[in-house]
Amino acid sequence: MQKTIISVVGIDMVGIIAAVCTYLSENKVNILDISQTIVDGYFNMMMVVDTSGSDKNITELQQGLNLVGEKMGVMIHAQREEIFQQMHRI
Repeated sequence: MQKTIISVVGIDMVGIIAAVCTYLSENKVNILDISQTIVDGYFNMMMVVDTSGSDKNITELQQGLNLVGEKMGVMIHAQREEIFQQMHRI
């Protein structure tokens, strides 16, 4: 299993979750966990996904997610789980 952490932040609008999930599905990325919230019109989503079934490497997936984000007007970041953990440890 190759876990990746994906975060999505931006102004709330219809279709953000659908666009991100469609991209992941098309690239054989399995969603393991997902949390989303909207605070005062601002959308925030965090996902833990398994990229081991995808034909694309993490860089290609990041580039594709960036394009999805640009179309939706949100920022999408994807990081390998081990990098995310190292950046966020106390």
